Amino acid sequence: MTVEYEKQGNIGIITINRPDARNAVNGDVATGIESAIDQIEEDPEVWVGILTGARTEKGYIFCAGADLKAMSTDPGGMQTERGGFGGFVTRERTKPVIAAVDGPALAGGTEIVLACDMVVASKTAKFGIPEVKRNLVAAAGGLFRLPRKIPRNIAMELALTGSLNFSADRAYHFGLVNRLAEEGEALEVAKGLAGEICENAPLAVAESRKVMLESTDQPDEIGWKMSGDGIMKMFGTEDFNEGLTAFIEKRAPEWKGR
Repeated sequence: MTVEYEKQGNIGIITINRPDARNAVNGDVATGIESAIDQIEEDPEVWVGILTGARTEKGYIFCAGADLKAMSTDPGGMQTERGGFGGFVTRERTKPVIAAVDGPALAGGTEIVLACDMVVASKTAKFGIPEVKRNLVAAAGGLFRLPRKIPRNIAMELALTGSLNFSADRAYHFGLVNRLAEEGEALEVAKGLAGEICENAPLAVAESRKVMLESTDQPDEIGWKMSGDGIMKMFGTEDFNEGLTAFIEKRAPEWKGR
């Protein structure tokens, strides 16, 4: 299978599995990722997703971007109607997804990372949008998402030089990467981060994610309204009562996601 999906407790793990092609995206990868996201979104027991890449014979790699051989014969074949490139970059979601990046995430691989909510990267990971080197434009979100995540001048340099050497350390310095890991440990560290999220009420996590994504670049009045609407939604849930009861009884809450 070009994309593998595994459920571990409240975590859904998606693995791009094309090691012979450096985990590059083709049509099968795009539909596979979309299908895995469908499973995460539809399963009430899964609260957080992780997206990673299989290890290759030449070492770890997250994703080398678009499969250029496939692009030459079918330019639109590596995207889906709902998810766009990789079945993911334009996909509307309610649950957070963490990118677990071991090795390079280049071109469309970087754009997939930018579409995730958080990033864990090994110290050997690197990022870049080198499309200009092939007379292409980074059309899967890199040109507007990257300058939202890191300083605009740094993003501009990466876009116009096509540099492939934006290291995990530098990405961490500028805030693109949440946590650094040793080589081969990005997935395990990502599981730890996902586990911390899963300690919290899943409805509140999903609503908090939504408010942050939709209000950050908006006027304060929109942020106030969305935050107020968000907490009102929580008042009518079973987990709201559970959260208060657990606090009073000095125990860990048992979330139901409803």
